[in-house]
Amino acid sequence: MDIKQLTNDALALLCELISTPSVSRDEAAAASVMEKWLTKWQLPWQRAGNNLIVGDKPDGTRPTLLLNAHIDTVKPVSTWTRDPFTPAIEGDRLYGLGSNDCGGGLVSLLQAYRFLRNTPTPYNLLYVASAEEEVSGQNGFSLALQHLPPISVAVVGEPTGMQPAIAEKGLMVIDAIARGKSGHAARDEGINALYIALDDIDWIRNYRFARVSPLLGSVKASVTVCHAGTQHNVVPDECHFTIDVRTNELYQNEPLFNFLQEHTKSELTARSFRLSSSSLPDDHPLLKRCLSMGMKPFGSPTLSDQALMPFPSLKLGPGESSRSHSADEFICRSEIEHAISTYIKLIE
Repeated sequence: MDIKQLTNDALALLCELISTPSVSRDEAAAASVMEKWLTKWQLPWQRAGNNLIVGDKPDGTRPTLLLNAHIDTVKPVSTWTRDPFTPAIEGDRLYGLGSNDCGGGLVSLLQAYRFLRNTPTPYNLLYVASAEEEVSGQNGFSLALQHLPPISVAVVGEPTGMQPAIAEKGLMVIDAIARGKSGHAARDEGINALYIALDDIDWIRNYRFARVSPLLGSVKASVTVCHAGTQHNVVPDECHFTIDVRTNELYQNEPLFNFLQEHTKSELTARSFRLSSSSLPDDHPLLKRCLSMGMKPFGSPTLSDQALMPFPSLKLGPGESSRSHSADEFICRSEIEHAISTYIKLIE
């Protein structure tokens, strides 16, 4: 197999995946497409839910390198000018929902795995196509992880322009309720829950977290949803709002939540603490290999399955993050071809 053939195979698989709707939590058909191609290429695989785990039984005496990307997509936005589920090749570009996020990385990593599977290495090599990444679902990578051996490091095929994202911000979503007392708006009655919420929102807006990451910058907390009141002449007794918190690797989600609760009057409830920030140590051999190949590390503000990985990882994939979740999404054939050859060189 040469790079041209691997690229052709990658594009053929990606076209079929684009034509198979796989919005998060509805990836069964796409997982079956993956099964068909894995069987055709005589690769050993097992299925856990809608996750595909590809690889021979690991040798327990060697470390394991994981290659991972996701098969699910977001719902197409309304501004698409073409059918998002009809793959269209125009010049160097392949258009279709999920082509960039993260179909390009999904099929490129798989071709690199095919090429390297029988190459002697001092480590085991595994590939996982995961589900529910876009919603951080419990039946996505978290389910696949239960079927994996201990992992030493992972390469995650998110679109990064084939530059290594060695740190990634975490996510914590917090639901807040400010409680007051209802009364008639014409009289000096009640306790306005909206005003309590506004004081808390103002504090969240203006507070600056002390620990700043050289790669990810500061923690960013944003109030993104707010609801209060039932009619104009009633003082609202409750105000509900949502806080979106993007953490850097210098803060853990649960202690940060406790800090926010101490400084606000509203009742806070975190939806989850599981989506933590991640980073790769400066002296990791995989990072050193990236540097020796002329790559430029950076920190990524967007979330991926890295948040669910209790081991070192980096994001490295074809395409650009700016194309993700947008109308007329595309990946370039040249990007896939470059990614396959780069992955092979990196992993060898």
